Amino acid sequence: MIIDHIGFVISDVKRSKEFYCKCLAPLGIELLVEFEGWVGYGRNGKPDLWFGADGEPHQPMHIAFDAGDRDTVDRFYQQGIEAGGQDNGTPGIRKIYHPHYYGAFLLDPDGHNIEAVCHKPE
Repeated sequence: MIIDHIGFVISDVKRSKEFYCKCLAPLGIELLVEFEGWVGYGRNGKPDLWFGADGEPHQPMHIAFDAGDRDTVDRFYQQGIEAGGQDNGTPGIRKIYHPHYYGAFLLDPDGHNIEAVCHKPE
């Protein structure tokens, strides 16, 4: 990853924690730390994704997570829907990007476009 970490403002920490805990679990990403109203998610003990309710929510952003395989993309999508995310693109091939681009898109509670993607052929 070329970015060390990312942080953004959301409107409701509890609601966003419930959404992200559920949809990121299939990706092996978990809640690692809470600090002064901010929460940090990551893998292997390093929080790379941070959010908190510290002011006005940022304009919707697009954040894509590497899923590793297509089944994980499907589980991300299903669990995100179950956690209250809104469909913004069901799991499938996106040939517009490249022939093996398999992704799914959800809108989080603040309208951020959250994606899981696998670049490997089936």
